[in-house]
Amino acid sequence: MSFQFSIFNFQSKKTIQVFLLLISFTLLLFYSFTLISAEPNCEDPGPGDVDFCLSRIEQEINALKPAHEYNKKELSDLKVQVTSLEKRIAGLSNQLVVKEKDINAKEVDLEFAQKIFEEKTESHYKFLRLYDPILPFLSSEDATSAFRELAFRQRAANEDIKTMEKYAGDLVKLKEDKESLTKSKESLAGLKKKVGDRANFLAGEVAKTESYLASLTAKQEELLALKAGGFQTSVGDTPATLEPCSGPPGSPNFCDPGFKPAFAAFSFGAPHRTGLSQYGAYGRSKKGQSAESILSAYYNGAELNKGYPVPSTIGVSGYGRIAFEENYLLGIYEVPESWGDNGGFEALKAQAVAARSYALAVTGNGGGSICPTESCQVYKPQLKSGKWAEAVRATRGWVLTKGGSAATTYYASTSGGYTISQWGWTGIKDADGDWPGGAYEKISGSPWFYKAWYKTRGGGSCSRSNPWLTSEEMADITNAWQVLYKGGGDTSRISPVDTSCWSGNPYSKADLSAIGGYTGVSSVSVVYSNSGSTQSISLGTNKGSVNISGEEFKKAFNLRAPGYIGLKSSLFNIEKL
Repeated sequence: MSFQFSIFNFQSKKTIQVFLLLISFTLLLFYSFTLISAEPNCEDPGPGDVDFCLSRIEQEINALKPAHEYNKKELSDLKVQVTSLEKRIAGLSNQLVVKEKDINAKEVDLEFAQKIFEEKTESHYKFLRLYDPILPFLSSEDATSAFRELAFRQRAANEDIKTMEKYAGDLVKLKEDKESLTKSKESLAGLKKKVGDRANFLAGEVAKTESYLASLTAKQEELLALKAGGFQTSVGDTPATLEPCSGPPGSPNFCDPGFKPAFAAFSFGAPHRTGLSQYGAYGRSKKGQSAESILSAYYNGAELNKGYPVPSTIGVSGYGRIAFEENYLLGIYEVPESWGDNGGFEALKAQAVAARSYALAVTGNGGGSICPTESCQVYKPQLKSGKWAEAVRATRGWVLTKGGSAATTYYASTSGGYTISQWGWTGIKDADGDWPGGAYEKISGSPWFYKAWYKTRGGGSCSRSNPWLTSEEMADITNAWQVLYKGGGDTSRISPVDTSCWSGNPYSKADLSAIGGYTGVSSVSVVYSNSGSTQSISLGTNKGSVNISGEEFKKAFNLRAPGYIGLKSSLFNIEKL
């Protein structure tokens, strides 16, 4: 009985151990799967995934750079070697030419010497054949003269032999030198080919790596754009209202943050800046400009064809093929109809032409389909019958063309008072006189002309009630710039400290301050360029004045500013209270 119990006890324990092992393995698999499946998709990241994806890209770039730099250095060294080998081969080629000339000259000399030698040999032979050894003694006055003549003849013959031997030796030496040089040249040529092949291979690898790094950088910029984004690019059917606390001092939507000094970043527009500014067109219309003048200003380089053969129908995703003029265009919801009753009818006409031209361009003159969202143009089946319909019908057949075909006429709500080239022209300052006071978008009252952004498109604020930053927060952004552009830290950790709103592993303010050394900002000044961007920012800090380019400041600001505070435009200002 005791024995049976022991066996049972042993088997039970073994069964329990196996069972626990299976549970542990299952939990491990589940946990691993959870970890794997929980990783954000960086091809289509959500707002909270941006910092993780930026960190991942930064890590990949950092992993590639050492090998890439090594390859670049080796490639540079190999190019130097190839150049050196080419010079040496050229030098050997020159030496071979000289040797060839020397050999030819020696061969001529040897041939001449040989001819002389042969003549002397023949003469000497004849002399010996006819020579009577007694005759010199009989003809000479004494034996001494006879011996002297014999010795002279023998010495001359020996000198001739030595000359011949020297010429022959020189010729052999020259030919040996030529053979040696030829072998050296062939050896160097082979080495050059090997080095050249390696250099070509490395050049290909360097080019591929640089292309990949460029794609990673582009992805990084795309993520930054996503973080800086969150605005509607076109006006839409309903006029936008002023967002609370997003305005500058003195405006109706300004909110006092309750502390000083206080700093806020104000963007001029929320632009892609290409083509027509809708609020700019509204301002121009208010100033008395015609639709033709407005279109000419924003689409310089295109031609306005007022008799373009428009198709009868167009494909719209989700709606099939519908009438182009009497349905699709009447259902465009891109600008408020109310503008038509407030001095903006010419702007509505310009918008109708831009919408018509864009639709024809992207669908191949109506043959394809266009999406009904703001990714293309907003279309709704509830057709308009007021001022918008009047503007559409007043411009029927008006199409902007480029090279005879409908032009891709981009447009956006607010460009900040500057537009950028679309077809090779230099762009314009979109103002009636001075900028920013005379900007047409300001004249028309665009709520996005000068705005401090601190909320997402969905209204999220990450617990921020306004866009104003403290002196310490501005110093924190300056420290972020220091790490990003001057080094000393891990750039992948430059992200907002609000990890509840943004993921990642950001530096704390104290850790970042320990790297950059900036603890407070007391003043700020901004310089604008003539091309419609912020050229530089000058900050008064505890370490003295620091100057930062507008582009660098914008990147550091958008990566580190708390919450959803961000700069939407490369043209911006920093206000101080």
